Amino acid sequence: MIELIRPDGSLSGARAFSTTRLGGASEGPWAGLNLGAACGDDPAAVDANRRDLQALLPSAPLWLSQVHGRRVIRGANWYAGVEADAIWTDKRDQVLAILTADCLPLLLVDSQTGIVGAAHAGWRGLAADVPGHLVRAMPVRPENLAAWIGPGIGAEHYVVGESVRAAFLALSPDLDCAFSTDELGQIHCDLPGIAGRLLAQAGVTTVVDCGLCTASDAERFFSYRRDGTCGRMATVIWRS
Repeated sequence: MIELIRPDGSLSGARAFSTTRLGGASEGPWAGLNLGAACGDDPAAVDANRRDLQALLPSAPLWLSQVHGRRVIRGANWYAGVEADAIWTDKRDQVLAILTADCLPLLLVDSQTGIVGAAHAGWRGLAADVPGHLVRAMPVRPENLAAWIGPGIGAEHYVVGESVRAAFLALSPDLDCAFSTDELGQIHCDLPGIAGRLLAQAGVTTVVDCGLCTASDAERFFSYRRDGTCGRMATVIWRS
């Protein structure tokens, strides 16, 4: 059976959830509900998994070709294979979808209009301020937005090099608080914390982090940092 992680009311006016790896037809390192079509899994298994997901949705998801950037598109301009890492829509029942396996899925909803947005935010996308670009692309007042940060790698398991830290400090010196050094001298990066700060800097006043770490729970989540070859979870949102 498919397991769904829902925002628990933090995205009022929208329907949304993240999948886990539980359920599905994939085997091997992709075992379970792999929804990623470009990670080496059997295409027939991915198709079966996506059909299972589709049964829970009002329309076919708008899958993006994610490239770890900051390009934002409108749902009305979507086409199969479009390269982008963020998308928004003002159309009811148009499902936005983000694939992740350690990167953060970010969801937004406007409390006044019901307009929704979604972003794929790994460290490169965050260093390029994809959250801010999505907020500014949406035809809404930022203070009316609520944001939800879905399952992603937590700081305890995310060790980075000095170049990653430098990239974030070049974007905003205030992000230095998202980095810590352990007893071995390794630098740990708090991606959810960075996402929250960038959303706040863009004017979003309500940000909820689900607090779930993909790398620490192999039973429920795929994790590229932990496993290398692995599947992908999906996070979806649509106007209700």
